[in-house]
Amino acid sequence: MRTKLAGVTVAVVVLLNTCSLFAHHSFTAEFDDKKPMTIRGTLTKVELTNPHGWLYLNVKDKNGKIQNWAVETGAPAAFMRRGGDKKALAIGTELIVDGWLARDGSNTMNGRAIKFADGREILTGTSNPNANPEK
Repeated sequence: MRTKLAGVTVAVVVLLNTCSLFAHHSFTAEFDDKKPMTIRGTLTKVELTNPHGWLYLNVKDKNGKIQNWAVETGAPAAFMRRGGDKKALAIGTELIVDGWLARDGSNTMNGRAIKFADGREILTGTSNPNANPEK
């Protein structure tokens, strides 16, 4: 009985660990590289979770209404090595983000680069296969 229970436990753990692999998506499935965009806003939330990190910004639209935008970054470990740490990404920091709009038209984008008020820039580690990291 113990062997059977151990086998079932291992199977469940393996199944649960592979679920996130099925949830991963390609850039082109979610974002449109023919729709580059830039937003400027105030950072409201940071989620550095695998497989992608997320930054949330309050952005004023052309009518002055505040909208919350979600910006997908690359893998958190790589993003942090580029300078995207908690100190640089303090809530309330004003950011300018270049990237590509989500295909569904929501307030979601895949980020290419983040610019700070002092002129610093951090590449986000975009999943866009056509992105030129030097741009």
